[in-house]
Amino acid sequence: MIPVFALVGRPNVGKSTLFNRLTKTRDALVANLPGLTRDRQYGEVTFGSRHFIVIDTAGITGQEEGIDSAVAQQSQQAVLEADAIVFMTDAREGLNALDEQLAQKLRVQNKPIFFVANKIDGVNEEVALAELSRLGAAKLYPTTATHGRGIRPLIEDMLALFPVEETDAVPSDQLDPGVKIAIVGRPNVGKSTLVNRLLGEERVVVYDQPGTTRDSVYIRYQRNDEIFTLIDTAGIRRRKNVSETVEKFSIVKTLKAIDDANVVILVLDASEGIVDQDLHLLGHSIEAGRALVVAINKWDGLEDQHKQYVKNELERRLQFIDYAQIHFISALHGTGVGHLYESVRAAFKASTQKLQTHKLTQILERAIFDYAPPLVSGRRIKLRYAHAGGNNPPIIVIHGNQTEEVPRAYQKYLEKVFRRELEMVGTPVRIEFRTGENPFAGKRNKLNERLIAAKKRPVRPTKKSVQGTKSVKGGSENEKGIKTTRSPKVIKTAESAQGAKASARTQTASRSKPASPRAKVSPRAKAAKSPRK
Repeated sequence: MIPVFALVGRPNVGKSTLFNRLTKTRDALVANLPGLTRDRQYGEVTFGSRHFIVIDTAGITGQEEGIDSAVAQQSQQAVLEADAIVFMTDAREGLNALDEQLAQKLRVQNKPIFFVANKIDGVNEEVALAELSRLGAAKLYPTTATHGRGIRPLIEDMLALFPVEETDAVPSDQLDPGVKIAIVGRPNVGKSTLVNRLLGEERVVVYDQPGTTRDSVYIRYQRNDEIFTLIDTAGIRRRKNVSETVEKFSIVKTLKAIDDANVVILVLDASEGIVDQDLHLLGHSIEAGRALVVAINKWDGLEDQHKQYVKNELERRLQFIDYAQIHFISALHGTGVGHLYESVRAAFKASTQKLQTHKLTQILERAIFDYAPPLVSGRRIKLRYAHAGGNNPPIIVIHGNQTEEVPRAYQKYLEKVFRRELEMVGTPVRIEFRTGENPFAGKRNKLNERLIAAKKRPVRPTKKSVQGTKSVKGGSENEKGIKTTRSPKVIKTAESAQGAKASARTQTASRSKPASPRAKVSPRAKAAKSPRK
């Protein structure tokens, strides 16, 4: 088996810093603040051809109350799971009574203990080690976790206690993480309680206080021959309510966990209903393209009227995620928690399925036949074929002409058609449009001899050219006195043709003019005009 080492000590002695130094990561949250770490964190260390696991624990004071008592239980559990213990002290502060009490408790476990004097820089090493020798340690390891001083001798002595086995050569990056599930939500909605219920043990600290979880904890486990990795995250409050630097780092780690997950379970508080912060977290998960499952927690004990109100709010405000499955659960009592795995499997399968080009093209053709793209500047947008561009989330690339003019509404229509035809549940679908390049853009045809000769046709005389010329002997001369090559005969012919056109227009105008109606003559006037007999 791979050896396991637990980093134990009082608060703010550098356990998380040493954890990050050994694992060469930033998984553990580090700040100059006592009591920052609360949940135990596991990490794998690769040293040459050897591998071992280290556990970062919270500081132990022996006088824990309230939430600190639950944190101390996590540290005690790590000591029970470890094969050896790395006991850390602060060389700058020296040895105090709390270190001596903790060392006595650790000796009762009958496990190898490595005594580390951290933060040795800036102090007299001999004086610091002489004071720490009161712990009765056979050997002290002066280190500086921040700069990596004294880390190598410590690792060599730690591995020397355990023989080399074939199973040691299995690095964690080669292990299948399975389906990564991130549990996200606002503070105090029951995320850690849900994690413990899914795991079946008290793996993370649970306390009735907002902000209990400060770091993102990755937990890999197996359930019915299936591998899962649960990610317990810190609650995200509104930006105006975030003032502490530690909370800002916790939010960053939560957002990173969302990007790293395959499926996101958004936990909502049924007693409070849907608030704007829930929608913000939901929008971030959709922008990250992660498969989504919504869990309405604390559903037990609510009145029927309030339950109906919550359902109406879900139907009204969550219309844009009609593809996500919603579960009403109680993480504390376990009601409906087991059904979350069914939705997680379906969402993960839909987001990672392989899409065939001919099937996507057929779906696109049927969608265009039912509802054609709109006209743009009198020309119809043409969508020719589609193919897969990636998964998690599924990306469908559509090629055609004028694709940059496709309206947002038509894009939403295509997304729903593809999701319905491909039977995708719990995952968003992204569509990318690409316009083909014109191969003749920027190119001009080369004229051959026939086209050049066709451009040299004789120009027929116009009206302006006829009026601006004067007949002269041996040729014609325009108003500026420039002699032209046209003969007077050609000019005379043009003038006669012009006169014929003018007369034709006159005759046409006279014919088109209507005749004046005859005036009516009265009988008395007719009698006056007639001659008398």
